[in-house]
Amino acid sequence: MRLRRLEMLLEQVSGFSHPVPEREQYQTPAPLAARLLYTAFLAGDISGIRVLELGSGTGILGIGAALLGAGEVLGVEIDQDATLIAEKNAEKLGVGISFIGADLADSGTWNQVPEADTVIMNPPFGAQVEHADRPFIDLALARAEVVYGIFNAGSEQFIRQYIADRAEITSVIAAEFSIPRTFFFHTEDKRDIPVEILVLKRRA
Repeated sequence: MRLRRLEMLLEQVSGFSHPVPEREQYQTPAPLAARLLYTAFLAGDISGIRVLELGSGTGILGIGAALLGAGEVLGVEIDQDATLIAEKNAEKLGVGISFIGADLADSGTWNQVPEADTVIMNPPFGAQVEHADRPFIDLALARAEVVYGIFNAGSEQFIRQYIADRAEITSVIAAEFSIPRTFFFHTEDKRDIPVEILVLKRRA
């Protein structure tokens, strides 16, 4: 499947019906999701293997992984309403994904999350809850050898230091995250946020 075809399919994925600002529930734009997934696909980190999406929301990354031929896709999400939308999205696009309900901010629930070959994720940037991305990083590296994540631009150095004893950053891809007016505190109809797609690889 070509990148543009993947992007067009992901444009069909419905977003959150009632997004929660504290969870930074913004739908990952299809071009950004497709770029992350295609990068992983070309590196051999999607096809025929188990892929785990942390904070799966309405399922766009997991669905894309399934469309690219993942052997199994598991989504982890605390919001049951979002998971219902994700299930409908997966059905609409003809792929099968299993979902696990777990609060990633609570390490006591992490035992519910199995190991995988690859983790894909768009964790919260920490705009509402400081360091909200740390549990995602910690669990991702505990469950897979390679992690593809979307982070706020400028996060690379912090994350490099944070994971120094466990993993390394092997790739940094500059991108944009287009956020439409979603919450009452938004003052613009759309805002393009600079982000980075980071590839983390666990040390042997």
